[in-house]
Amino acid sequence: MLCGNVFERFVTKSPTTVMLRGVLERTLAPDHLDQLFADTAQRQYTRELLFSTTVDVMAAVACRIYPTVHAAYQDQAEKIGVSVRALYDKLAHMEPCIGEELVRHTAAKLKPLLRRLGATLPPLVSGYTTKILDGNHLGASQRRLKELRDVAAGPLPGQTLVVLEPEYQLASDVFCCEDGHAQERSLLDRVLDRVQVKDLWMADRNFCTTGFLFGLARRRARFIIRQHSSTLQWQREGKRRRIGRIAEGVVYEQMLWLEDGSGTVLPVRRVSLVLDVPTRDGETEIHVLTNLPARVGAKRVAQLYRQRWTIEHLFLNLTTILHCELNTLPYPKAALFGFCVALAAGNVLATVKGALRAVHGIEKIEQELSDYHLALDVAGKYQGMMIALPPEEWQPLTKLTDAAFAQWLREIAGRVNLKRYPKKPRGPKKARPRRTRFTKAKHIATARLLAEERGRM
Repeated sequence: MLCGNVFERFVTKSPTTVMLRGVLERTLAPDHLDQLFADTAQRQYTRELLFSTTVDVMAAVACRIYPTVHAAYQDQAEKIGVSVRALYDKLAHMEPCIGEELVRHTAAKLKPLLRRLGATLPPLVSGYTTKILDGNHLGASQRRLKELRDVAAGPLPGQTLVVLEPEYQLASDVFCCEDGHAQERSLLDRVLDRVQVKDLWMADRNFCTTGFLFGLARRRARFIIRQHSSTLQWQREGKRRRIGRIAEGVVYEQMLWLEDGSGTVLPVRRVSLVLDVPTRDGETEIHVLTNLPARVGAKRVAQLYRQRWTIEHLFLNLTTILHCELNTLPYPKAALFGFCVALAAGNVLATVKGALRAVHGIEKIEQELSDYHLALDVAGKYQGMMIALPPEEWQPLTKLTDAAFAQWLREIAGRVNLKRYPKKPRGPKKARPRRTRFTKAKHIATARLLAEERGRM
């Protein structure tokens, strides 16, 4: 176990940074990562630059410890051992399947730890593993490639479908596509290959297709998916019944018997929510399709669909807290790999937060802890900690049993002062005032305006 005055000072000043490094050490152990690369890579191979070293560099950038890949290289050039050009070449040819497996690897390693900590959230529906699916298009990159320099449109380096398991708050799967203009539905066959019995899939209407719904049902999985207006056909429909009210409006339910064109029929429930307040798009009614058993009532289904927005919070954290979209990486493979490393880093941060939940309580962490301030503290302290406590000094953590490591996390989490990371909920947005003064001026001195205002008082 780590000990000594230096370690104790870091535990006292920034226990969350110590927890993050400990979880990283066990989850992204170099020998495990290099074996993952050897098992997954189809064309790439290792010469001098190890896959584990590449992940270490990208994870430091994703956690905002360094602003760019080049800055991380400059600080770790001796450790990396190859030229910066070789590092960029490695990233430019990183096969998407390797990044996908990296995310699955972290989730598989961290789920048992979260269970051991007692840090999982209550299941949304008892007996089912909930999985929330949504797409994310990577933002336009810089025009660093010769082929992009005369292109006026924003060059898109790719897109992904991400799977979030809300019980663990982990991104458990990701599906990468180098074509930024491809339809998200073109990836659904790959998603179906990962579906398991007793899954509960939740998704927006873009994923409401005949093939996907029937595919989930054939694999004995359940779904709550918003109905698309034109992608489904049904043989007949039952009578619509009023069920009652929830906070957002009135809930109705009816049966639909979907058909897939080959004579197969799938009975589903359509739960309709008539909203008291229209959506931003002016919609007054939302239709959700589900094949959950009747014990999960219509009002509960309508409330569960709201949990789909949990994944939007994940994307927001990846963008504002982590650095998931590096616009300096124009090659699609590099950009997608950077996003996958950010997902893996997000899983590590989620585990740190889970340890805090286990010690301080779910309600306190979810309502009072700021993810932003937590990540800011880690980014500010991490480099100094790694100088004072180099990687080899963290090796004892890799030899601990899961039970011993969970206990170590609990002890460190108990020393976190939550007042250092206060969440400050934003109030309602104020209407933007019309800007009617100095409309023809290019600039105006603030000091003069303040003096003018004081003169009126």
